[in-house]
Parts: sequence; C-alpha cells; structure tokens
Amino acid sequence: MKKIVVKFGGSNLRDKDGMGRIINMIKTYNRPLVIVVSAFYGITNLLTEHLSLVLIDDGKIKGLKDSLSQIKKEIIEEFIKSPAIQTEVNSMIEARLNQLERYLLGVHYIGDVPEFLEDLVLSYGERLSSVVMAAILKDNNIECKEIWPEEIGLITDGEYGNASVDYQLSEDTVKEKLSKDIIYVVPGFYGISKDKKVTLLGRGGTDYSAASIAKCVGAESLDIWKDVNGFLSADPKIIDKPIKIKRLDYTEAAELSYFGAKILHPRTIEPLMFDNIPIRIFNINDVDRGLEPYSIIDHESDISKNIIKSVTHSDDFGVLQLRGPGVGIKPGILAKVTSDFDDEKINIKTVITSQTSINFLLDRKDLVKAYNHAKSLNLKVVNEIVPSDNVTLIAAVGKGLADNHGVAAKMFGALSEKKINVKIICSGASSVATYFIIDKKDKTVAIQSIHKAFFE
Repeated sequence: MKKIVVKFGGSNLRDKDGMGRIINMIKTYNRPLVIVVSAFYGITNLLTEHLSLVLIDDGKIKGLKDSLSQIKKEIIEEFIKSPAIQTEVNSMIEARLNQLERYLLGVHYIGDVPEFLEDLVLSYGERLSSVVMAAILKDNNIECKEIWPEEIGLITDGEYGNASVDYQLSEDTVKEKLSKDIIYVVPGFYGISKDKKVTLLGRGGTDYSAASIAKCVGAESLDIWKDVNGFLSADPKIIDKPIKIKRLDYTEAAELSYFGAKILHPRTIEPLMFDNIPIRIFNINDVDRGLEPYSIIDHESDISKNIIKSVTHSDDFGVLQLRGPGVGIKPGILAKVTSDFDDEKINIKTVITSQTSINFLLDRKDLVKAYNHAKSLNLKVVNEIVPSDNVTLIAAVGKGLADNHGVAAKMFGALSEKKINVKIICSGASSVATYFIIDKKDKTVAIQSIHKAFFE
C-alpha cells in the first residue's frame, strides 16, 4: 500500500483544541502515514527574535527555555495520560532544550549568528513539535516513530536558509527508512547537506519538505491540513462570499501560491507535478467533512466557464526601475545588474524592459538593498533609479487564460471603470496567469471589481 504524506502546519498547532482535532483526523485515516509537522504556532518567530536578543544578553536564553517548556507542558498534560510516556517525552524535550541552550550560548560568545548556526537553531521549533506529536500518538495506542530528516537522508544542495532537496541523493534512502507499516512523525522545514549540516528549506518550507518526502516515497497523495476552506476565488477578507475551487491544475496552484495565495508554499508543486502525486487541501476545523478535501491539485483540472479561477494579490513585492534613454538596448546593462543581484542573493522575480526603462520585480524586503547596489554600479546610461514599495501585485489565474483574449479586456475594463491606474502589466509569460502592479491604496477596489466582473 502506498503511503499518504500528511502535513500539519503551525496554524493547526495553535492551541489545545487544534491538537485535539489533529488526533481525531489521524485516527480517521486508520492507515500508515508519514506525518510532517511544522513548529507550534509562533515558535519560529520566537526563536528568530531570540537569535538577535542573545547576542547582547545571554539571560534571554533562560526566558526562552521557560516559555518553550511551558507551551509543551500544557499540551502534554492535556493529551498524555500515561505517566510513563509523560516522563519520557519531558525528558526528551529537556534534552533538546539543553542542546538549543548550548547553541544560543555559542551565538552569544562569538557575538555573531553564522548561517549554519541560524539554520540549526531555527530547526528546533519543528523538533519540539515532532517529539510531542509522537508521544501523544503513542498515548492513544497508535504505533508510530519520530524520525528526523537527517535520519531518513533528506539531502539538500547545502544552501543555508533556502535549500533545495537533492532527489537523486535522497530518494532511495528516504523510501527505505519510511517503509514500515507504521506512522512516522517527521519534523519539517529542514533537510541535511552532504556534509551533515542542517539547512532550512525556506520560510514556510514545511510544505516543501512534505512534498519532497511524498515524491521520495511515491506517495498516494500529499494531504495538507489548513484552517481555511482550500483555494478560493479571492481573499475572504476582501470578498464576502468567494467561490470554493474544487480542482486546480498544478500550474494554476503554483502561480496562485507564487503570487500571494497563502494556502501553499510556492515550491510545494515542484516535487510532485511530474510524478502526478495529487495534493489535497483540508480544513482541520471542519471535522464533520472527514477526509473529503476542499481542493485537489493534479493534472485533471478543466477550463472553468469564467476562465479565471482566482484573483490573488501580494503586498510583498517592490519595483526597482532603472531609467535612461538607452537602457533597453545598451548591451550588458541587464547582465551587470542581474549578476550583482545574484552575488548579493537578491531574488529577481521578474524583469520587464522597454527602450527607456528596466523594471525589476523584487521581494519588498530586498528593495533598499537592491537600490543601493544598483546605485553603486554607476551605470552611465542610467539617469535615475526609482524604488517603489507602496504597490500591490494582483494576479488573475486560470487555465485557458492565454488562449482567451477577451479575458484581459474584461479584467482591465473593470479596473478602468474604477479609474485605477495600472503601473506594469505582464501577460503571456505564463499560460495560466496575468498580473499587474497598482498602487496599494487601490488594492481592495481592484480585487472587488475584477471579482464582480467574472464571478458575480
């Protein structure tokens, strides 16, 4: 029997009620699983914050240990009745917190946070979740084993902070280590480099690690449990009654995730698409629905009657514009800037050029750094460098969009009616997505007008 890989995120691990629902759903599966867990809600942020604090004050370490111990204690006392299992898991947590303390003391004494040490420290959020989850399952008479990425051989390319899984090196070992007909509990978010160093898989990377494990074991499906009703036609905070999307193509889901939908980490699709392993999205708060997913992602998505399936948005982008009368045709300008940005690990999302300007779409957090580097290059044909961070990217996504030209006209007509100015448009780069940049102040009206034009 093929395994199902099940991922529970931090939003599921927010409180006691969430943990109780997780246990009920695991029992509902009633079969061997590979469970991949995120850190308890807020723990990764807490660890990140303390990496900075302990640089100047080692007294902060005890406060962090006490906070983490208290969170785990409340869960353990609520869900584990066996005194023996309570003693065992408390001992294991104490050992891991002591390890974490030593690493944080190292940060304090060297007065710096090396990349390898930052990745190692941040992995402890997931390590603490997995040991608690495994103990709770054992207390419920569910045979299981906690196993770490380094034990199953989830090998990465070694890049700190944003590593990629090396499937050629990982697949055989992972499949063998997870082959027994029991439930395995694996901490997500990280893998291990060829030289045995912990490397994170990017912020929010537990989805990606679960997808990578699903690929390695040839899973029946990757089941992701959220606290929302799957993919929707728009953000429910902006649209009162968005439409549920039952089925999505891999490319549609990838574009929606890339352009702001928070359902999946953008890299989740990557390991599964070519092996046709479906992704199923569930809502942990809807226990009456059982194992009926809200959204399924596979190759079987059809073109909807509206063409557009969802309108998504992100405020996490910024635009850096290089202006000059000949920047679009001067050889070497684009290569010089992109090479510099690559050296500085500034991720370029998109480049849109014209005769008089080159527009770089970047992570908003990188915008100031990119501006300073572009300025330092002293490019003679560039008269002005203009950063813009007060913008929103809006994307319309749907299979068949590139072949139905009336869709773009309808969308931009809806914006024109509301007198919303579009700064940059990109259409045709993807067969399933069109996106554009507008002022952030126009975001809500823009999304509402487009959604109304297509769905109401």
